[in-house]
Amino acid sequence: MPPERSQGTPDEETPLLHDGNAPRKETPLPVTQIVVLLLLQLAEPITSLSINPYINQLISELPVIGGDERKVGYYAGFIVSLYFAAEAVTVLQWSRLSDYVGRKPVLLCGLLGTIVASILFGLSRSFTALVFSRCLHGMLNGNIGVMKSMMAELTDETNMARGFSLIPVTWAVGGTIGPFIGGVLSRPQDHWPNVFSHPFWGEYPYFLPCLATAAYSLLSFILAAIFLKETVDSDSVMQPTTEVSSDLPRLGAREILDGPAMKDTEKPVPLRALLTRPVVVSVANYGMIGLFEMTAGVLIPLIWSTSVEFGGLGMSPASIGLWMAGYGVMNGIFQFIAFPRVLGRIGPRRIFIASILCFFPVYMMFPFENLALRHSSHGTSAVAGLLIILQLSAIALSDMGFSAVFMYISSAAPNKRSLGATNGIAQTIVSIQRTVGPATAASLFAFSLDNNILGGNFAYVVLHAVVWVGLGVALQLPRNTWKHK
Repeated sequence: MPPERSQGTPDEETPLLHDGNAPRKETPLPVTQIVVLLLLQLAEPITSLSINPYINQLISELPVIGGDERKVGYYAGFIVSLYFAAEAVTVLQWSRLSDYVGRKPVLLCGLLGTIVASILFGLSRSFTALVFSRCLHGMLNGNIGVMKSMMAELTDETNMARGFSLIPVTWAVGGTIGPFIGGVLSRPQDHWPNVFSHPFWGEYPYFLPCLATAAYSLLSFILAAIFLKETVDSDSVMQPTTEVSSDLPRLGAREILDGPAMKDTEKPVPLRALLTRPVVVSVANYGMIGLFEMTAGVLIPLIWSTSVEFGGLGMSPASIGLWMAGYGVMNGIFQFIAFPRVLGRIGPRRIFIASILCFFPVYMMFPFENLALRHSSHGTSAVAGLLIILQLSAIALSDMGFSAVFMYISSAAPNKRSLGATNGIAQTIVSIQRTVGPATAASLFAFSLDNNILGGNFAYVVLHAVVWVGLGVALQLPRNTWKHK
């Protein structure tokens, strides 16, 4: 039997998130600061997801595809991936910088980058210009990792689940607003010719949704500048350290990290000291669920907009935007209500494993949706609509995995002053995955159609195989959040 140990001594079995025998009353969330933070976070999904309803039509209008609709997938996937490729190069530097200069300055810089990049994207009428604006957007925006660090700093072990459950809720709200803006406001001359009669709107038919998203980012910038409070103590801002304090390995419980004894030892640790097993496993799982989520996110507008004869559903940008907006509403309500309750019943590990399993039906629905339309004599099918609802419901269930993995990542950090770097590493890996995912999935879909492999369904077979890999990685997570030595 293992030797007994003193209850008062923290060791490798001491959880970072205190789970003592006596349940602690949940601390009220700092509402004002969290609301401001979530409003800032909303700018990213609104901006990034607003292009989904029209990106395939935009690419199809460019000479780069040579009039071949089957090549749209290659270029659309590339454009979507570029943002995350550029983000992967710089997000760790932004997150590390926030550990030293504070979170607020980095967030404000990211919002300015979003505003500029959105305007440039709307004014782009060549594939090269689209590439430039997407790369600029990704390089200047490292906000999502910094926001997760702020959420961890604004919460404690009693209300962290509630706080982190709001992150996917906010993304879901952005998933409602963004596609709605992109689908409804694109090509305004076609919808409101009397209002948008100027030739400018004919030459730049996708500028209006980009202008709307830039306006929201500007509003977010103003709110942050006025109301957001810094969560990194200005007195503790310091130069990067090259050595880890010898006291750190013996610390772990959040109560000790918050105690007076930590004032001199709680410093951002070097990057090499962050690559512990808890950080590596947590980041790997975040990368896998990010890969699956982004792959599904790029395949949905691609397949839904592709002609039925080429394996798609033949939907218009407006229809895609409305479907995705409806999904966003449903998902936001579900995440806010369900996650804290489900977490209390089954724990973060089971939630995350279930989230990975949800991607099996997500990918499986695509060929059956097309099959239902092919066998419909009216061009529409109630069966296809039901399959779409089931597919979007599975994605909503999978989104609970993000709240769970955010908790694992935060508990894996060596100390609170290293939250930025830990989230930066996580965001770097997930950005790489989100770079690979859209380009690979879209190319696989186009490759399957071009070569008629398995009736054009070869891409789905590959995707299901990758989900099995993700399930194996998920099984490495502990039952509860990480424990520190």
